[in-house]
Amino acid sequence: MTVYLDTSVVLSRFLGQPNALRSWGTWDRVFTSVLMRAEFFRTLDRLRLENSIDDSERVALSQHFFTLWEATYRIPLSPAVLERAAEPFPTVLGTLDALHLASALVIARAYDDRPTLLTHDRQLSQAANALGLPTEGT
Repeated sequence: MTVYLDTSVVLSRFLGQPNALRSWGTWDRVFTSVLMRAEFFRTLDRLRLENSIDDSERVALSQHFFTLWEATYRIPLSPAVLERAAEPFPTVLGTLDALHLASALVIARAYDDRPTLLTHDRQLSQAANALGLPTEGT
């Protein structure tokens, strides 16, 4: 199975949250946006500053992230992604979610394969479903 991995799924898995996907790692090919790195580390820094994680946990989470990062196909914020993200979507989406969905749609066109969008974000899932992309995680 080809999947597009949203940051929410990675964070829930790495932080041991109860909504973590049971199907984690069962994919054949995994794509994500280069945005995921910034989103992931911004969240880690916020959690550390809020004392939700300590320095050693941050280091461990960073190491887990980079192991995953090396195993993904990373989609750049290309002109095609930026143009699609600026176009209308069938549901309300914030900018980062629009960039993630546009990245998944670019993959679908480039590979003639509709990736399953893995996300815990309900709005992102609804928009993806409205555009014909399967989702998992919500």
